[in-house]
Amino acid sequence: MRYLVTGGAGFLGANLARKLTGLGHKVVVLDNLISGRSENLAGVPGVDFVEADVSMPFDVPGSIYGIYHLASIASPVFYQKCPIETLIVGARGTENVLDFACRRGVRTLIASTSEVYGDPLVHPQTEGYWGNVNPIGPRSMYDESKRYAEALAFAYHRGKGADIAVARIFNTYGPGMRHDDGRAVPAFIMQALAGRPLTVHGDGSQTRSFCYVDDLMDGLMAVYESGRPGPYNVGNPSEKTVRELAEIIIRLCGSGSELRFENRPPDDPCRRMPDISKIKSELGWEPTTRLEDGLRRTIEYFRSRFF
Repeated sequence: MRYLVTGGAGFLGANLARKLTGLGHKVVVLDNLISGRSENLAGVPGVDFVEADVSMPFDVPGSIYGIYHLASIASPVFYQKCPIETLIVGARGTENVLDFACRRGVRTLIASTSEVYGDPLVHPQTEGYWGNVNPIGPRSMYDESKRYAEALAFAYHRGKGADIAVARIFNTYGPGMRHDDGRAVPAFIMQALAGRPLTVHGDGSQTRSFCYVDDLMDGLMAVYESGRPGPYNVGNPSEKTVRELAEIIIRLCGSGSELRFENRPPDDPCRRMPDISKIKSELGWEPTTRLEDGLRRTIEYFRSRFF
C-alpha cells in the first residue's frame, strides 16, 4: 500500500514512516520542515519526500491508500515561536487534507493530542471529557488548533461521509526527538548528560504519562485499521511526577546533576494521564514498554549523537 504521512519528517512522522515501510508499504511524506528534519528520513527505504506546506492546497500524484495527518508544530518552544503557523496548520491544513482525502475516497487519521483536555479537572482523562482549555492563553495556539481539527474532522465525517479516525496522543518520547525540543524528556537527558542542573518547573509535583514511541506507532496503526472514527486516547496510563522523571533520568545517565526549580509556565497542566480503557477493550491495544527501558534507549540515542 502507499500512504501519505503529513508532517512525516518530524519525530512521530518519521517513526511512523519507518514503521510503515518496515511492513512493506510505500510512503509519501509532506513536510514544510518548520520543525521536522529531512535527515530523520535518511536511510528509510520506500519514502518519497515532498517539501510542502499542507496549509496550502496540494495534490499527490499516483494512488494513495490512506492518510496519517501528523502535520503540526507540537513542541511548546516551537509553537510559541510560530503561533499563527500552528493555528493555520490545524485549521486550513486539516481542511486541505480532508478535501484531498474526500477526492481520493481514502481514510484519514487525525493526530490530535491530550492538550484538548487542557489543565484537566477530571482525572484520568477519558474521551468523553470535554476539557478545561484557556482559549487565549500562551498554549492556546496548539490546544485550539487541535480542538478545531477534531471538530472539522467530525464535520466532514457527518456532512461529507469522510472516513476519519481521531487519535488523542499523550506525551511520547524516544529516539528521533529533537535535542532542542524543550519538552521534559529531551531537556532532562541533555542536561543530565552534560552534567548541568535539570530545570524543573514548580516543585515538580505535576504529573505526566510517558509513552514510548514504538508503542505509540502500534496504537496509531490500531486506530487507523479499526475503521472507527474514535476519538481514542493513545498513551501510557502510568503516571509519574516530573520530579520523579528527572530523578530517574539522572540515575540512568549516571549523572551527578542536581535539580533546579523554576516558576511553572502559565496553563501548565497539573495532572495528565489517559484512561485507555476504550482503546484497550475495543482495539486490543495497550503500551508494553517500561519507562526505564524506553528511557535507556532514548538516552543512548542522545549520547551517541551529542556526547
